[in-house]
This record gives sequence, C-alpha cells and structure tokens, in this order.
Amino acid sequence: MKTVIIYTDGACSGNPGPGGWGAILRYGRYKKELSGGEAQTTNNRMELTGVIAALEALTEPCEVELWSDSRYVIDGLGKGWAKSWRAKGWVKADKKPALNPDLWGRLLDLCEIHTVKLHWVKGHADNEYNNRCDELAVMESRKFQK
Repeated sequence: MKTVIIYTDGACSGNPGPGGWGAILRYGRYKKELSGGEAQTTNNRMELTGVIAALEALTEPCEVELWSDSRYVIDGLGKGWAKSWRAKGWVKADKKPALNPDLWGRLLDLCEIHTVKLHWVKGHADNEYNNRCDELAVMESRKFQK
C-alpha cells in the first residue's frame, strides 16, 4: 500500500463567513496542491472539507499520514468522537446534536478506505506545508469576500 503524506488547513473570515481550505498531498517526489472555498461557511466545515477533498483525490486505498492544526479534526477522529456521534444518530454525549454530520459521515467513510494516521501540527508556526495550506485556504476565502 502506498504511503501518502497529507497536510490540510481551513480558514474562515468571520465564523460563519467566507471560507477556504487548502491541502497538500505528497507521495515520493510528487506533490499536489488542492484548494477550494465557500461563500458562507464555518472554520470547522472548511477544516473537514480540506481533509475530505485530499482523501477523495486518492485513486486507491493508501496509508495516509494526515497532518492538521485542527483539534476538531484530529480529536474528532483520533478520540473516536465522530464514530460515537454517528453510532448515536449524530447526537453528542451531552445530548446535543453533533455539528457537520454530513461532512463527518463522508470523512468516516473515507477513513474506512484508507489507513489514516493522525498528526497534530501547531498552526501558524514553522511547518512549511501547514503554512502553505493556510495560504491556500486564506486565498480561497478571499475570493468570496465583498
């Protein structure tokens, strides 16, 4: 199985507001950048969308080293929260509805195809790939600002 390194980030100007996401996929000497955005969204939706888009870009099951500065994404997957929310009909432990079930559902499905190892990276620090993803996300969000 191929090992792909993925970095992702999301950005939002206002929350909710115009948002963007960026992703970098690395495999050997190959590197691919992806980005997109929405006119009215939240930061967490953009964080999730970046991961989903990167995983959907893979053409076969892969081992993925996923790097994100989003605790929402890393903890939601790594601590099993999202699986628990889905099992309980998208209801959290506090009996409140889980946010973004449409995106979490897609992400959980993709994590059943790929073997995903999660890594948290400090945002806006010295990681060149995380910083580039942030640039891509902000650039996309600006396309929707008035």
